[in-house]
Amino acid sequence: MEFYWEDYLSVYMFIALAFGLFSGFPVAFVVGGIGLAFGFIGAMVDYFSLIEFYNILPRIWGGAAANLVLVAVPCFIFMGTMLERSGVANDLLDILEILLRRVPGGLALSVTVMGTIMAATTGIIGASVVMMTLMALPTMLRQRYQKELATGTLASSATLGILIPPSIMLVIMADLLAISVGNLFLGAILPGLLLSGLYFAYILVVSSLKPHWAPSLSDDVGPDTTGELLIMLLKGFLPPVFLITLVLGSIFAGWATPTEAAGVGGFGSIVLAIVNRKLTWTVIKDVCERTALTSGMIFFIFMGATAFSYVFRSLGGEDIIIEFIEHLGFEAWGLLFVLMTTIFILGFFFDWIEITLIVLPVFAPIVELMDFGSHVEGRDIIYWFAILVAVNLQTSFLTPPFGFALFYLKGVAPNSVKIQNIYRGIIPFVVLQVMGLVACMIWPQITLWLPNLVLE
Repeated sequence: MEFYWEDYLSVYMFIALAFGLFSGFPVAFVVGGIGLAFGFIGAMVDYFSLIEFYNILPRIWGGAAANLVLVAVPCFIFMGTMLERSGVANDLLDILEILLRRVPGGLALSVTVMGTIMAATTGIIGASVVMMTLMALPTMLRQRYQKELATGTLASSATLGILIPPSIMLVIMADLLAISVGNLFLGAILPGLLLSGLYFAYILVVSSLKPHWAPSLSDDVGPDTTGELLIMLLKGFLPPVFLITLVLGSIFAGWATPTEAAGVGGFGSIVLAIVNRKLTWTVIKDVCERTALTSGMIFFIFMGATAFSYVFRSLGGEDIIIEFIEHLGFEAWGLLFVLMTTIFILGFFFDWIEITLIVLPVFAPIVELMDFGSHVEGRDIIYWFAILVAVNLQTSFLTPPFGFALFYLKGVAPNSVKIQNIYRGIIPFVVLQVMGLVACMIWPQITLWLPNLVLE
């Protein structure tokens, strides 16, 4: 069989992408630039028509700029950033710490519960990690918590927002796969709570076996009377819970689309800032600037990824992948295992958005055609696969050398906390995440029960 290098231009695209992402240039420029460059190379060898470049523009416009579903992205970013600046999270942590002060590892458990609650209100990992580290890490160090346990708890809990709805990642994944955002939100709730529960159980066991790792809070801290405690709950606990109910409840009940609920969440965060007397012109300006910068980064990557995926398909990339998989002779489970392992390894080096925008459009149609027997059937396969990818991508924030949550944490941590402490601290939590992923693979009803219940 004669070899023609032009037949494998799409393979060379992936190789060039790997080198480009490690170059340090902005991801949007790398992904989009490689797509356009290989489009011209393909045109030179008659594998790509120059007129096809015009097809990229309407795809960018229809897929990102004019896509009403993606309006939820800047709204959720605004909501999370406003909550960070309004002091809601700080009040919540104080209350949880007091409520769990007599439980082994009470402060670490409070951080885990707070991370779970805040995950359902923000969905922005950078803001969550920085916010929770600034609030909780100095207190944990003052109470002589082991540095590894403290940093591991903070990093893992703060990254739950990428999985627990309303998650920006889930909004983007639903749009890429042309599936219901609401159903994907429902499917992610139990896996997110499963991970949170695994963290909670691990901290509880470790703190019980090694109490010197997580000293308890003294009994004289907190309100003296039940009335004062109730006032604290009313002021600090109920507002974020109400906002969660408002945003997620309106989606699940069918009262609002995710886009409309995101707008309600943004408005609700402003109301909470007013209640906390933190809504100043400086805060509004800062929140708007950070929202614009984060949204611009995400949508710019969308544009680059759209160009890359179009050229990749035009050069026969999907056909090569299908032929390669058939050549390996993998059945459905073998392919799923290879994909999950590949995504896990990519998480060591790349951010979730690069992995999502590159992997999902290519492999999701292939997985959807696979036969998993009675384990998962029909349309459920694509929802199950999407949640598996989402749980897997949770690890990309924690795995060195490019775990972004670790960099965020180190950037605001005291000098006494070394990067080695952080790397050692996240190891057990990454293991717990892999356990959660395996559980979702073995028992798909963890991801499918809630969506199917609502549809029935």
